[in-house]
Amino acid sequence: MRRALVTTTLIAALMAGGAAGQQITLPMKEGSLRFAVIGDSGTGGGAQKRVADRIAAAHRMFPFELTLMLGDNLYGDEDPGDYRDKFEEPYKPLLDAGVKFYAALGNHDDPSQRLYKPFNMNGERYYSFKAPRESVRFFALDSNYMSKEQVAWLEKELSASDSDWKIAFFHHPIYSSGERHGANLTLREQVEPLFIKHGVDVVFTGHENFYERVKPQHGITYIISGSSAKLRRGNIGRSDITAKGFDQGYTFMLVEIAGDEMHFQSLEADGRTIDSGVIRRREALTTTRR
Repeated sequence: MRRALVTTTLIAALMAGGAAGQQITLPMKEGSLRFAVIGDSGTGGGAQKRVADRIAAAHRMFPFELTLMLGDNLYGDEDPGDYRDKFEEPYKPLLDAGVKFYAALGNHDDPSQRLYKPFNMNGERYYSFKAPRESVRFFALDSNYMSKEQVAWLEKELSASDSDWKIAFFHHPIYSSGERHGANLTLREQVEPLFIKHGVDVVFTGHENFYERVKPQHGITYIISGSSAKLRRGNIGRSDITAKGFDQGYTFMLVEIAGDEMHFQSLEADGRTIDSGVIRRREALTTTRR
C-alpha cells in the first residue's frame, strides 16, 4: 500500500512540475547514494536544454547529489560565455540545488577545463573521489591519451581503494556496437586488465551519440550514455554484446546505489524510460555463489 501511494504521488508531482509521463522507478532507499549521468552534453542547443529540463524535473522527486559528465562537455569555443551557455544556464536548477558535477575530458574538450571549478577536477586530467555516502569510489580517466603515468596512477588508486563499489567513467568506450566509432581496442588493452584485477564494477562512457548497455564483460557492466545533447540515429549495429541499445532519442541516466545493489533508470528527453534494472556488486555476487 505504501509503495503504491509513493508511486502515485511521484507521478502526480512530476506532472505538476511539467514532466508529464515521466515516472521514477528507483527505490529511493534511506541513506542511498543517488546520482545522474550525462554524456556529450555541451552544445548549448535545444536538445541539451530539453534534457536538462527533464533532469531538473526528475531531481525534484529523486534528489541526487552528483552528476557524472562523460566528456564533450563543451563543443566548439570555450570562452567564459560558452561555459555559461553550455553548462551554467542549462543546469542552473541543479547547480542552485547544490548538485556537484564531476567531469571527464572528451575529444572535443580543451584540457583547460580541468581548471574550471564547477567541474570539480581539481586541476587534474584524471582523478578519483569518494562518494559522500555508501562505500563508493569513482575514477575519472582521460581517455584521450592513456599515458604510462596515467596507467600507473590508475593501478595505484584502484589497489589502494577499500571501497565496496569501484566505478570508472571516461569518454571513449572500450566496448561498443557503434558503427561510426566502435570500441577503442587499444584503450581496452590498457585499462581492462586493471579493471578486472582490482574489482571495478561498472564503467560509464560517452563518445558514441547513443545509449548502449553492454552485457557484462568479465563481470563488469559497461554503459554508454553519449546522447545528452548529440544523437547519431540508427548507428547501433547488430552485435552479440548489446543488452539494451537506443539510438532514437536524447537520453540521460539516474542511478541509485544501496548496499550491494546499483539500481539504474535511463530516460529519453520526453520522460520515457528506455532501460532500467539492477546491477549487483561483483564481489557480492562471487560471495553469494560460493
